[in-house]
Amino acid sequence: MKGFVQDIEALAVKNDEFRRVLYTAKHCQLVVMALKPKEDIGMEVHKLDQFLRVEEGTGEAVLDGVRTAIRAGFAVVVPAGTNHNIINTGSVPLKLYTVYAPPNHRDGVVHHTRADAVADSEHFDGKTTE
Repeated sequence: MKGFVQDIEALAVKNDEFRRVLYTAKHCQLVVMALKPKEDIGMEVHKLDQFLRVEEGTGEAVLDGVRTAIRAGFAVVVPAGTNHNIINTGSVPLKLYTVYAPPNHRDGVVHHTRADAVADSEHFDGKTTE
């Protein structure tokens, strides 16, 4: 089957990796993430658009300095060029999924921890899942 058809909520909740790329298409990419309590993604700016949805936990979205509390069910859209961060402010892991458009990471990459992600300078190399 072409494409990706799975229960994204279940996959996001089950995920314990800081970042796991699930599927990469030519123009977008699906990734699940888990942030430990008090952990953050890290302030960053992309030349692409990003959508995030929180499935479990509580946190804070920071977009160009504006802080907004987020929790399960919240969506965050980060337009290209926006300085942003997602912070887990709770006492349990913050589980979410994100869609990058276009892709941002190498297909299939798994970063077990934030430290692994910071140490890896990988970026999308043009190779898709199919």
